[in-house]
Amino acid sequence: MPRPQKKRHVCCMPKHCLFLPNKSSAAESVVLTVDEYETIRLIDLEDYTQEECAQQMHIGRTTVQSIYNEARKKIADVLVNGKVLKISGGDYVLCKSYGKLCGGGCRRHCHENQYFDQMISEVKRMKIAVTYENGQVFQHFGHTKTFKFYDVQDGKMTGAEVVDTMGSGHGALAGFLTAHHANILICGGIGGGAQTALAEAGIKIYGGVSGSADDAVQALLSNSLQFDPNVHCDHHDQRHGEGHTCGEHGCGQNQD
Repeated sequence: MPRPQKKRHVCCMPKHCLFLPNKSSAAESVVLTVDEYETIRLIDLEDYTQEECAQQMHIGRTTVQSIYNEARKKIADVLVNGKVLKISGGDYVLCKSYGKLCGGGCRRHCHENQYFDQMISEVKRMKIAVTYENGQVFQHFGHTKTFKFYDVQDGKMTGAEVVDTMGSGHGALAGFLTAHHANILICGGIGGGAQTALAEAGIKIYGGVSGSADDAVQALLSNSLQFDPNVHCDHHDQRHGEGHTCGEHGCGQNQD
């Protein structure tokens, strides 16, 4: 029976999680996990040795070497091939206070508790927006007529309401969500332009989701939501005929 994988200790979340080339509407995406990001931060920015990085992250040196090499390959792929870089996911735990998890050795972030406390506060207070139709996650972000907004405090839903977009579509929806103080979006298919606008507004996207909207939010809160970090929708108005949804023909799913 294989040993369970140890959680990688990460000092804090990256402040920026999406990096785009100049022309990104059809660019492929590369996902850099948070623990991969941490090895890059510690070794390349903070000048840690791999042994020091391993001690900081509470894992073995060979594990650090493997994570770091994979991270470097991903970054090279992004730079050389002009792909979108997203930082998300991974098998990690966050350092909750100075010295408690990382042993006080971090030269950058563990003492910056003000930023970390702000990040934790944002996690505890969330407003989740879901593209919504008849209780389900609507499958085309740009065409959604209603959003269901969920207020979350300390990991629990405290309220929900359905709000009509009043005809807002595509580019205007980022402003609509910002005006309603949403910081997380759950949706089906979503185009590259909309993803860029939402990223600039600081709204985290969980795309490629289908089924019950309420169930999707509960799954997100329990860290079990199935989503596609490479989601996109290349269909435009003329290609969305009656009865078509973004879940059909691969729309809303990663396409090669």
